[in-house]
Amino acid sequence: MTSKFLRFFLAIAASFAMSALAQTSSAATPTGAGSSPAAPAATAPPTTTAGASTGTKVGTINIQEAIFGSNEGRKEMETLQKKYEPKNAELKGQNDELESLKKQLSTQQDKLNEDALANLKKQIEGKQKTFDRNVQDFQEEINNQQQEIATKILQKMAPMIVKFSQENGFGVIVDTSKPWPQSPVLWWGESVDITKPVVDAYNVQSGVPAPATPAAKPAAPKPSGTATPKPSAPTPQPK
Repeated sequence: MTSKFLRFFLAIAASFAMSALAQTSSAATPTGAGSSPAAPAATAPPTTTAGASTGTKVGTINIQEAIFGSNEGRKEMETLQKKYEPKNAELKGQNDELESLKKQLSTQQDKLNEDALANLKKQIEGKQKTFDRNVQDFQEEINNQQQEIATKILQKMAPMIVKFSQENGFGVIVDTSKPWPQSPVLWWGESVDITKPVVDAYNVQSGVPAPATPAAKPAAPKPSGTATPKPSAPTPQPK
């Protein structure tokens, strides 16, 4: 039962809807990482010597919050954000240039001759396609990095979740990272949620100190134009 439990939690890492550590401007300026990271290559689940669970209680854990709310997860995400700040600034510059051209078209289209108007529209169309493609590539690259972080931390955290659950009489633990109806969990109470104690225990085990700055509220970047952006990561359901 224990090995199945661990494999289950490792599989969750492949389906997280992650988002950036940044903000989004009114013009949909990209300022961070995207959502829906790609699944990483399969890895062997960690093993544990704990015995089979004999508990009867049903508990909950927000795996996404546990991983990226831990000191190690927060530190990894801060490092990731700093790594991609130059690329982020580059995309912001591209977006600003594109928005400037769109404003020019809006204010001067009645004054431009046919050739100048066609040239401006063609210029905007070309830059829009390049920008959207660059944003998509940027999102995919960061998603992969985020997924690697999630998988690495979860491999170390999963045995702790098993141990904590068994020691506290839980027979089943369900993930509440996604709100209903994306997940089958409609409601749960604080008394059965083990996210915080697991994070606290993991912080002690990892020995990673808390980052100096509080964890940033993630928000997904959005390409400007007509493309439909992917939704940001769901927020934990209030209890």
